[in-house]
Amino acid sequence: MIEFLSNIDSPIESGLLYALMALGVYITFRILNFPDLTVDGSFTMGGAIAAVLITNGVSPWLATLGAFCGGLLAGACTGLLHTKGKINGLLSGIIMMIALYSINMRILGKPNVSLSGENTIFSTLDPILLMAVIVIAGKLLLDVFFRTDLGLSLRATGDNKQMIRSFGVNTDTTTMLGLSLSNGLVALSGAAVAQQSSFADIGAGIGMIVIGLASVIIGEAVLGTGSVFRTTAAVVIGSMIYRIVVSAAYEIEWLESSDIKLITALIVIVALVVPTVRRSMKQRALARKRSTQLTVQGKAEGGSF
Repeated sequence: MIEFLSNIDSPIESGLLYALMALGVYITFRILNFPDLTVDGSFTMGGAIAAVLITNGVSPWLATLGAFCGGLLAGACTGLLHTKGKINGLLSGIIMMIALYSINMRILGKPNVSLSGENTIFSTLDPILLMAVIVIAGKLLLDVFFRTDLGLSLRATGDNKQMIRSFGVNTDTTTMLGLSLSNGLVALSGAAVAQQSSFADIGAGIGMIVIGLASVIIGEAVLGTGSVFRTTAAVVIGSMIYRIVVSAAYEIEWLESSDIKLITALIVIVALVVPTVRRSMKQRALARKRSTQLTVQGKAEGGSF
């Protein structure tokens, strides 16, 4: 455990790298109430675009911007399938996730591309400092956006589509916007992870949706929900807590690095079950308290006669 605490920078750095992905998942699952599985493909796409552009001499920052644009396009395609093609939201995400596997392989040209020896956004800047600035800036921009008329319309779309339509808002447009923005952030995270790890791999995005959900759920469980500012902060902190928990789990002797998906699944299960159990216990305690009060009151009234 002492060794883990001495290397605490590593999970924090990793948590910041994946925080943008968690914010993207938050937009679809919490804001839009849309089960978007495009995430697994758009994360890989971000890394693939950035890696290929960098190896071809493009500026790392332009390559990262290109990755963001690729994610926007992937999200827009999912939105088109759902809004114009009238395909179920979950199925739309699955279709795009499958399609993006082949598209990403086309982009990479091979299963993985190495960035060893190439200039990246982290070549001259400390990863933790740079990602902290990027994540905080992205979080604050989202907070400001969700307070605009368009942002409020997007939030209302997830809450009650019929109501917001009655005000003349095109919910197809807001849905596509939300999906595009979400997958743009996911792809941006993928590009950052690829540059930090010095390679892009075709399987990099597998399970990202679960990791993103884990970060969102953990953050909400720790900080709670309320204003958009508080919730987005919770998501970012949840991403770092998730990585710290995973790093701590690796200290258990009988766990191996290949158990990462199992660890993630267990974390999500615990994060989902614990709040439910706590609510159930509170309800039972309240019911017992009321029952006791009614009993005492009944005895008091009976003794008065």
